[in-house]
Amino acid sequence: MTAPRTLLSRRVRASLLALACALSTGLVWADGVELLRGFARDVKSARAAFSQTVISPDGARRKSSAGQFEFARPDRFRFAYQRPFEQTIVADGRTVWLHDVELNQVVVRPYAQAMGATPAALLAGQALERDFALSPLPPRDGLEWVQAQPRQADGQIRSLQVGFRAGVLAALEITDAFGQRSILQFSEVTVNPRLGDDRFRYEIPAGVEVLRQPQ
Repeated sequence: MTAPRTLLSRRVRASLLALACALSTGLVWADGVELLRGFARDVKSARAAFSQTVISPDGARRKSSAGQFEFARPDRFRFAYQRPFEQTIVADGRTVWLHDVELNQVVVRPYAQAMGATPAALLAGQALERDFALSPLPPRDGLEWVQAQPRQADGQIRSLQVGFRAGVLAALEITDAFGQRSILQFSEVTVNPRLGDDRFRYEIPAGVEVLRQPQ
């Protein structure tokens, strides 16, 4: 009787160890919806590199760009495109600045009008399920995915899909109202770094054209 009981105990211990290891990574029974909810709840700030590919509705044309992304809740973010053209988008929760260096132009918009159910609001906002209906998607490309459908049907975004790898933000796919797809892939993700308020204020350079959209 001793040997079978010992073998059973070893198997039980092995199973419990495997379960504990899985729980420690936060991946047990965590579909994309729960991962996105956890991201919105626990990640107060983040910094990452990104690459972006924009695909035309017919799939025939592609444009690529890359840069750095930072955010701090609530509603503050900075997208700094570094190639092929330099462009910076900054929000402090009240105002959004979009500086296109090639055009020598800065567009200034009120935050409430500019954001809505946008990708930036999805990642950096504080009203995830007020603005988006969430549903799990099948895993693909080694990622756990969630669909985030904007509740505002008249917006410019048709759908958003967010992908996580081992619980970490890895990808964002955007389909706009015209069927154009944008795929962002994130790397070098740092969670909850200390980001100063100055990262989300924008000083308009001298000599650029400024276009201000009214409240």
